[in-house]
Amino acid sequence: MENKIVQGKSTGEWERQFPVISDIVSTKEVFWANPKVRKFSSAMKNISLGEKDVKDAEKRLKRFAPYIMKVFPETQKTGGIIESPTAKIPFMQRKIEAMFDEKLPGQMILKCDNELAISGSIKARGGIYEVLKHAEDLAVKNNLLKENDDYSVIDSSEFRKLFSKYSIAVASTGNLGLSIGIMSAKLGFKVYVHMSADARQWKKDLLRSKGVTVVEYKEDYSRAIVEARRQSLQDPDMYFVDDENSTDLFLGYAVAAYRLKNQLEEMNIAVDENHPLFVYLPCGVGGGPGGVAFGLKLVFKDNVHCFFAEPTHSPCMLLGLVTGLHDKVCVQDFGIDGITEADGLAVGRASKFVGKTMEELISGCYTVKDEKLYMLLSTLIDSENISLEPSALAGVLGSVQLLKSKAGKKYIKDNNLKDKMENSCHIAWATGGSMVPEEVMKSYYRKGRDILHRRFPDR
Repeated sequence: MENKIVQGKSTGEWERQFPVISDIVSTKEVFWANPKVRKFSSAMKNISLGEKDVKDAEKRLKRFAPYIMKVFPETQKTGGIIESPTAKIPFMQRKIEAMFDEKLPGQMILKCDNELAISGSIKARGGIYEVLKHAEDLAVKNNLLKENDDYSVIDSSEFRKLFSKYSIAVASTGNLGLSIGIMSAKLGFKVYVHMSADARQWKKDLLRSKGVTVVEYKEDYSRAIVEARRQSLQDPDMYFVDDENSTDLFLGYAVAAYRLKNQLEEMNIAVDENHPLFVYLPCGVGGGPGGVAFGLKLVFKDNVHCFFAEPTHSPCMLLGLVTGLHDKVCVQDFGIDGITEADGLAVGRASKFVGKTMEELISGCYTVKDEKLYMLLSTLIDSENISLEPSALAGVLGSVQLLKSKAGKKYIKDNNLKDKMENSCHIAWATGGSMVPEEVMKSYYRKGRDILHRRFPDR
């Protein structure tokens, strides 16, 4: 690799200081345990957000439930609460053990955010929450709404007339754009979604069918967000959803942890000192996985171990955490192209806000090759009849990476977890998939099967 200067040091110096960078820039799969992670009580002293903020977000979502139930009938069975099931995947667990020749102790679970109503991905949490909060702020300011009102009244011409005076802009690789676009358009806002080059065509088509203005770029997410921010600064009535810095997005995601706690209790799955919980979260710019991981730490404290999962060609959060540079470094600075089939994770520069907030809470990061995402995609369909988009499979490999890698084994030893692994629970956060068109999913499946046949011709 060419010896470039990155923030005052040559890439060679960075590699000598942090040897894992050598494998990262070679786009090899890596597992990195965070040396800065601290006990929950110590780490939280440096963070301004807390449980009160997440509970406030949870209450706001409950206030909006009557409206959500009214305008999105598919949420009636959950009373207007946008939540996903949590499912055991024992057949997939056996398949993974055979595929990677690794016994996986404990049980593997899928958090099925691919089934979230309205936009079919994890972005239905933070994205929709931020739009709802903005709508509430405007309605209260204009004396149309009070907190103790029945929020189903928002589905009226009076509210749509108010919201039509305002615009919302967001930059996205795909799924955040869907959640912001669909929710904003339903409320009556004018919406602009700035889409990076890697965004799937079907996502752009779906947004346009909802009346959303889609602005396309030939460059990656970094360009899209610069242009979205610029557009919003020129219009005082335009609200910019900032995936890099938004605390509202972050808190909307964090609510998921409290709901997951209830689901695990209903499944009789214990999480305590002798029953560790491992959670693997696909990561792009960081808002979704960061918010969920923050909520999980609030709920389970030191008994949960959260890991971010990224594509080998777009490991922006990993590079930001390893170097401590966060948003001051992008993958292209180290000669990594940022090109990946995992469109939701195709981000070159991580969120400083998330990186700094989670710096002492996140247990580590790992990377996955694109071809493995497809292998796992087709295997999950065959074993459990669950269809995810490629980026959502990044979390499924987490337990293998933890148990097989040298750094993962050291993490288990250093945290006195070795004798507790048989009682462990491993949650792969399935971030999206239910809205993928059938023909597109079939092409993903065929690609995964082809890769499997090439790698395992005898099976």
